[in-house]
Amino acid sequence: MIQIYHNPRCGKSRNCLAFIENTKQEFEVIPYLTQNPSFDELQTLLQQLDLKPLQLIRTKEKIWIENYKDKSLTDDEIVQAMVENPILIERPIVVKNGKAIIGRDLEAVAGFLE
Repeated sequence: MIQIYHNPRCGKSRNCLAFIENTKQEFEVIPYLTQNPSFDELQTLLQQLDLKPLQLIRTKEKIWIENYKDKSLTDDEIVQAMVENPILIERPIVVKNGKAIIGRDLEAVAGFLE
């Protein structure tokens, strides 16, 4: 089953969700801002995305700039920052068959879901 880590206030996330709905495939919406992913869930997502924690951070978010930007953080500390502040997580994230992508490019999502 497809999973989408979705922020309804984000246009790219809404577009990706609409695209997934149109594929007629079974999917689950994970509203990650209200159902915060745990540390372990984020670690799994990072493995599925094949990304380092900093690559999943929205570095232009005010919370990041004010609290983390100029600090030397370990990967675990960056993941913990995302656990505590899920708005920092890049979105949307689409998961299928143990792999994941950031679903900002709908052409990439289409290829991923085939």
